[in-house]
Amino acid sequence: MCMKELTSKERISRILKLQPVDRIGVFESFWNETVDKWRKDEYLQKDEMPEDHFKLDIRGAWPFNLVANLQFKEEIIEETDETKLVRNGNGAVLRWWKNKAGTPEHVDFAIKDRLDWEETIRPLLMNKKEYHKRINFEEYRRVKERSKKEKLFFCWYGVNVFESMHPICGHENLLMGMALDTEWIMDMCSIYSELTINLMDILFAEEGKPDGIWFFEDMGFKGKPFMSPAMYKDIIWPAHKKTFDYAHSMDLPVIVHSCGFVEALLPGLVEAGMDCLQAMEVKAGMDIVKLKKQFGNKIAFMGGFDIRSLETNDFNLIQSELEKKLPIVMQDGGYILHSDHSIPDQVNFETYKYFVERGLEIGTYK
Repeated sequence: MCMKELTSKERISRILKLQPVDRIGVFESFWNETVDKWRKDEYLQKDEMPEDHFKLDIRGAWPFNLVANLQFKEEIIEETDETKLVRNGNGAVLRWWKNKAGTPEHVDFAIKDRLDWEETIRPLLMNKKEYHKRINFEEYRRVKERSKKEKLFFCWYGVNVFESMHPICGHENLLMGMALDTEWIMDMCSIYSELTINLMDILFAEEGKPDGIWFFEDMGFKGKPFMSPAMYKDIIWPAHKKTFDYAHSMDLPVIVHSCGFVEALLPGLVEAGMDCLQAMEVKAGMDIVKLKKQFGNKIAFMGGFDIRSLETNDFNLIQSELEKKLPIVMQDGGYILHSDHSIPDQVNFETYKYFVERGLEIGTYK
């Protein structure tokens, strides 16, 4: 007998607990350029979002501002038709694209070592008088109330410690610090984890809890993580354990997003308490079928479908990947359909529509 149709909140809650469901979950991230293109082509209404059009299962709000100096007005150092060079409240100088999405170029950082951190950034982050100013209560409340009304699964979105530190000092200084001044990096991990938990305490007390916690924590590049498993366990893991334990103390599951190759870090992440991994980037070397076989009895998965297949707009190629992977990764529950990154504007509306519809055909449990 088939299970009755679940609400999105019920479905995702059960998937994250590896419990039986009616069908796989579905969620996705979309570039702004993609949304603009689909609206221009009149596939979406003027203010309609793809996640609403396709009735995806998850919504979220990003309510925390962790920029060190909240009073600092961003300074444009240089500007062209295509880019702008900006100094921000972290003392970082970044070059951003003006007319398209993308990761900024890291040009310079005021914080290069422990002394810079201790003198400049640490006191700002420890200032409890600024805590409420760091929280966007209104945005959190708006998305939470809408999600409750529509019975969607609502996530708190935010960064964890690794993704908090590199905007301060850059990846190079951060990774060199992990090797040469471990105590400095551990202190940053401690400060950011405590700040995150303190802000969550305030937000949840005033506005209520979400349904889940979604940490963004990019810890890998092509073929390798940024650190060895041993270095992860010694330096980053204690902060992950602390923040994951806090979420679980509030009865909230933990989703972790990490771009790049992070397979070697998964035993540590699972031990820390991660409930779901997203996005499993194929071009970086991640293999969701392999990971499902290794960890599928311990965690759920979201993603793992090569965005390059969708970019071809070749339905046969997309169907082939779905039929190859989906029956395996949905086995025994614990899977949410998602690309291995996000949807760029090279992907046609009809292509994404096919990806979701064919995915749900395969992904409905009999």
